[in-house]
Amino acid sequence: MTWELTRRRVARAVNSKFIFGRVPLLHTVIFFIEMTIVARLMSRFNAYYDERPILTMMVTNAVLGGIADTVAQTITSVRERALHKKGGLNKNDNIAIEIHDLDRKNPFYERDLIPDSKLLPPPFDFERLTRFMAYGFAMAPLQFKWFGFLSRTFPITKASAFGPAMKRVAFDQLIFAPFGIACFFTVMTAAEGGGKRAIAHKLRDMYIPTLKANFLVWPAVQVINFRLMPVQFQLPFVSTIGIAWTAYLSLSNAAEDVQETTQNSPRASNIRLA
Repeated sequence: MTWELTRRRVARAVNSKFIFGRVPLLHTVIFFIEMTIVARLMSRFNAYYDERPILTMMVTNAVLGGIADTVAQTITSVRERALHKKGGLNKNDNIAIEIHDLDRKNPFYERDLIPDSKLLPPPFDFERLTRFMAYGFAMAPLQFKWFGFLSRTFPITKASAFGPAMKRVAFDQLIFAPFGIACFFTVMTAAEGGGKRAIAHKLRDMYIPTLKANFLVWPAVQVINFRLMPVQFQLPFVSTIGIAWTAYLSLSNAAEDVQETTQNSPRASNIRLA
């Protein structure tokens, strides 16, 4: 009991530290640790890839997925801290205002992308970070095999480059992207303890809007990827560009979870009926 109380006090103390009163210290420390690991990987990427290509991709994908979720949690923390200050958003708090405006102008959902939190500030969710890293780690072999398949099926040569690249993009966006998005929400919901009904609800609410968002972002990215990147750099390139995309998915997944929790709580029902 004493250990649990001490752990909670330490966690509360660490999560209450902010840089310049705005950016959460713990989130920042974790982000820099992740960036240090990435720098180490990139400095010897070719050597690691030559020895163990799939494992190298798995580790790289996991770390980049962790960075994306850390960014997402940091955005949520900055916004929530600013919104719950006395008097609300301060006109001089440009970062929080931009995050808030981005949320309100988000074209893919009618509701907030960044969920409200009852905990101030929102504590860093290590379990969520672990889920994202594990998902990136597990998906890397499949992505690696997929890019290899596209490379063999539509080879790019000096005489023929644009056509095969466009075919790769078309196959990737029409086959792998719909599957990947469905896989993401299914796996993440199951990892959070959701059953078949929760998975069905998540897919019903999130799949089509996310797929539409995917078609706005990824075709252009994949044109560059398939046209210019060597095979060994295609997955790291996608994962690096995908930091923002994965952060978006992380925020979307969290927003949906918060909304479902709120709607299912007795207190929320009373509020709606009032």
